Amino acid sequence: MNSLTLMDNSEETVLNPMHRLPILIALLGIAISLIPVPAYIGISISVFGIFLLIQSFTLRVKFTSEDFIVLQLGKEIRRFPFKNWISWKIFAPQLPGILYFRETASPHLLPILFDIDMLKNQLELRVGSLQIKPNNNSK
Repeated sequence: MNSLTLMDNSEETVLNPMHRLPILIALLGIAISLIPVPAYIGISISVFGIFLLIQSFTLRVKFTSEDFIVLQLGKEIRRFPFKNWISWKIFAPQLPGILYFRETASPHLLPILFDIDMLKNQLELRVGSLQIKPNNNSK
């Protein structure tokens, strides 16, 4: 399945989710349950992974020329206008990791449940100048 869906309006892009992160978290919880630690640790991690897996089936992220929109079962649940963004960064992109972005009102951390390459592509296209770059002063 293609992780990028173009809508009728060429300015809108919807990213379909990937299920890798939730599955990895659920499997990590199962693995932790097999070692001699309190059972609630592994169970808690597995339950969190299952929660994220359910979210990955119900959530979509939509980019328009002006907004970053979170949809659940096709219904808009949150809109983040790009005009309010101050900065953004993707942490641990190899895992996939966490999307951090800061608006004028507050910061946000979102687990990346979507194709990370398409997410990064859209962010660079729409708010690329706001990306927090790695500090290269450690030479």
